[in-house]
Amino acid sequence: MSSTLTSSTPETGAGPRGADVIALRDGHVPEVSILLPRAQAGDRQAMNELLQHVAPLVVRLCQRVTRRHGLDAAQEAMLAIYRGVHGLREPNAFHAWVRAIAVREAIRTHRRLGDFAAEDLPDLVQDTNPMAAVHISDVLDRLPDHHREVLTLRALYGLDEQEMATALALPLGTVRSRLYRARRNFHDAWHQQSA
Repeated sequence: MSSTLTSSTPETGAGPRGADVIALRDGHVPEVSILLPRAQAGDRQAMNELLQHVAPLVVRLCQRVTRRHGLDAAQEAMLAIYRGVHGLREPNAFHAWVRAIAVREAIRTHRRLGDFAAEDLPDLVQDTNPMAAVHISDVLDRLPDHHREVLTLRALYGLDEQEMATALALPLGTVRSRLYRARRNFHDAWHQQSA
């Protein structure tokens, strides 16, 4: 499966949400609504096409969350997808389900190996204002891990509260509370450092 994870598959669409139009090596865009029932029925070729289809998305998400261990996290996510695909009933939910698994496995890998890539956040402003990037990085370093997680999931991946709750395996209310506190703590730390 590792050859699947490191393949250079052409993509169309921007960012992770364009995942429903990822093409395979031969340029064919698989029809998930056709492949999913076939894969669930035991068709190995359909399962292989489905996994090849989502591998670039899974790798990209996992590497953004945990840079050093992104491929390990992606491997775990692909196994979880392979094992869980039989329980998925709605083909339209496939890509959201894959994204949630990828982020969840990357977070688990981070917690196990400890290197959450919150340092990606400063990269968003690096080109326009290098000093702001350093400042953001310093402020993030002072936040607790669980606050850094929710801020990163919101800012980098655009996950909404429900998606974060699914990815983190937490109740929605807990995610809302963490996000509120994380924003407040970031704001306070930002202004404290500026003073």
